[in-house]
Amino acid sequence: MRGNTTASFRRLLSSPSSRCTRCYSTRQAVIEQNAKINAFVHINPEPDHSTLRTGPLSDLKIAVKDNIATTDSPTTCSSSVLKTFVSPFEATVVQKLREDGADIVGKTNCDEFGMGSLNIYSIHGPTVNPFPLTPNASPNAEFERRSAGGSSGGSAAAVAMGLCDAALGTDTGGSIRLPASYCGVVGFKPSYGVVSRWGVVSYADSLDCVGVLGADVAVVKRVFDRISGFDAKDPTSTVPDIRKAAADHAKKRLQSLNKTNSLNGLKIGIPQEFFPTELSTAVLNRFRTVLRSLTSHGAQLIPVSLPSSSYALSAYYVLASAEASSNMARYDGIQYGERKTPSLHTDIRSVSSVYSQTRTANFGPEVQRRILLGTYALTADAFDNYFLQAQRVRQLVKDDFDAVFSSPNVRGDSKVADNNSGQGVDVLLHPSAIGSAPTLSSGTLSNSSLDAYVQDLLTVPASLAGLPALNVPCPGEAGGDDGWPIGCSIIGQWGADELVLDVGNAMSCL
Repeated sequence: MRGNTTASFRRLLSSPSSRCTRCYSTRQAVIEQNAKINAFVHINPEPDHSTLRTGPLSDLKIAVKDNIATTDSPTTCSSSVLKTFVSPFEATVVQKLREDGADIVGKTNCDEFGMGSLNIYSIHGPTVNPFPLTPNASPNAEFERRSAGGSSGGSAAAVAMGLCDAALGTDTGGSIRLPASYCGVVGFKPSYGVVSRWGVVSYADSLDCVGVLGADVAVVKRVFDRISGFDAKDPTSTVPDIRKAAADHAKKRLQSLNKTNSLNGLKIGIPQEFFPTELSTAVLNRFRTVLRSLTSHGAQLIPVSLPSSSYALSAYYVLASAEASSNMARYDGIQYGERKTPSLHTDIRSVSSVYSQTRTANFGPEVQRRILLGTYALTADAFDNYFLQAQRVRQLVKDDFDAVFSSPNVRGDSKVADNNSGQGVDVLLHPSAIGSAPTLSSGTLSNSSLDAYVQDLLTVPASLAGLPALNVPCPGEAGGDDGWPIGCSIIGQWGADELVLDVGNAMSCL
């Protein structure tokens, strides 16, 4: 497809991505290959195919992140506090997969409770990026132990290694898109509220999304289409009327684009704030190559400004940590979680002493750090200066996005969209990460948390706004200067999930 500037947008949208990986056919093969990368923390037995339902996904092997409830395997969230927990019920998304005939391979590794960007905060050990072991690996790629990204690193690594066709992950501030970028696979975070969160262990309720990772956009779209939908059991699930209104706007735009040749008519916004000083030269050069390719295929590139995005990372860590501090309170060893036997000198008449021993022993350093940060942000002394200010920044971030999109925000939480309908861009495009995957050296593990937090710099704004965002490997020759994968992300208006996926598929075929 490369170089064919007269190909129609319809053909680009309907063409499957050329990136693919093998999928190991037996559980024994999965076990053997998993030993190299530690992507799975639990692998289900070989299924009895006579009991599998026949359905739209019956040809797919799918992995599930370890913070999504399943009844046939533990749901540990990679934490000591839940190391033996088996859920009495299944998440809605898992139920839907089983009903559609999918083969659930097992549970994938992640940062503890989804809190991390490198998949190093796990009781199961870190997940190793499998890229050098994959068919897509560049011959120039240095073979070294690198991070698979976090927190859905196990899901991304499993897909990249060919241990499954697709995997479920969760994305709070970039936990699907960042690992997808590092591992060279496709990762999709849907619009907030489009996919049910019932049965998903909460980190930050106003930000958590269930998404899909796959070798190409086509398989990601297949899985997403089956797991999305209203769920009365999830109080954050968007009602059907609003879903339909957003889908109608996206379909109208898709129909108008399909009438034109090439990518003519597609307006792609390039946010100027998404090129920080931390962005590596390799990523910048690769991204420029992508922009030239898009231009040659007829896309219109429009510089846009999202000024409040510069403050998004700080606001995100205040808000996410505050919500986490509340959600983590349930793991006290009595309601939920492994209970630490009190020491001889513990006053067992003091509930706080019993709680403290259990939580200190069972929570990892990053979870403890975020609980402390979030608890402080909610104190009377800090509430106005931190939590409320972060909420204000979040609204400004949403308004900035609404001001640049051509489609209105049908949720009605912004006045900007009312005056912007029909103007602006269709989607936004930016680098997914500031660099390729960091190494899993002892130095990386001992770096300050701020070094890890900055990995989310480019993914957090879309999360704060609740927008659909898709990472696709940069088309063309794989990798940057070091031969490792580099991804770019497509962001759409809320509810324009289909448009984002179709544009991503078109980009993958360039």
